[in-house]
Amino acid sequence: MKLSYMLGLLVVLSAIYLFIGNSDLSPLDLLHPTAIQLQVLTVSRIPKLVSILLAGMSMSVIGLIMQQLTRNRFVSPTTAGTMDSARLGILVTLMWMPAAPPLLKMLVAFAFALGGTLLFMRILEHVKFKEPIYIALLGLMVGNIISSVTTFFAYKNDLLQNVSSWLQGDFSTMMKGRYEMLYISLPLLVIAYLYANRFTVAGMGEDFATNLGLSYRKVVNIGLILVSSISAVVLITVGSIPFLGLVVPNLVTLYKGDDLRSTLPHTAVLGAVFVLCCDILGQLIIYPYQLPVSLTVGIVGSVLFLYLLVRRKADQT
Repeated sequence: MKLSYMLGLLVVLSAIYLFIGNSDLSPLDLLHPTAIQLQVLTVSRIPKLVSILLAGMSMSVIGLIMQQLTRNRFVSPTTAGTMDSARLGILVTLMWMPAAPPLLKMLVAFAFALGGTLLFMRILEHVKFKEPIYIALLGLMVGNIISSVTTFFAYKNDLLQNVSSWLQGDFSTMMKGRYEMLYISLPLLVIAYLYANRFTVAGMGEDFATNLGLSYRKVVNIGLILVSSISAVVLITVGSIPFLGLVVPNLVTLYKGDDLRSTLPHTAVLGAVFVLCCDILGQLIIYPYQLPVSLTVGIVGSVLFLYLLVRRKADQT
């Protein structure tokens, strides 16, 4: 699919999204809006839309970067222990710095996310079997161990409900004054695009990258820092969104190939479209109530993930 078509679809869906919700607001109302309608639009609808676009683009792009660096299409922040480690960092701030501002929580979550991702990469270096599905299972095991530690200390300190709230990605609480931290992801996405060619070369292996004069470890570390920082920002602001960084990059590479510079814009736009469609579905399916976006993304993403598994098996036979 051409990028222009996806951008057009994103614009149309964004316009539709602004007029979906409990408060009555239609395009005709914008001709002579009341004070309440303007408040609904500027305080709630637009912040929710912006947060959806930023979170969708960010999580899809870092999923693509992780898959490129690990040379594994089944690796993502949710299957490599990155998000679980960030959640452990949030628990640490709740235990020792309960009054910490969101920015400090984000920095601590970033440090833990980076540590968890580096741990997974170090384990990956010592694994003899490089079958993609085994590597993904290894990442899930590492993430579950970290999650178990988080649950244990959360239960021990009576913080289980607080930590559980970070498990569900939800845009219903995104309002003016609560979503602005997501703007941190914009310069990080620009850096990801500037380093796209280096990530592509690094994904071909350390020996190949070194022979081309690339500082392999430096590029990998930059990629992991981008992944960890964006994961922390999205988790602190929105919560965890499963399958997003796993499914969207795979769908894009099916028709665009492995060149990161050309696939990255498609991945970002498709990620935003995917999350926007899932959130619209979550608002309409039991209207006037709203399902968390993590639930709708999880259901749709799991179906697409099964399709990718079946397709991969069919390609091998």
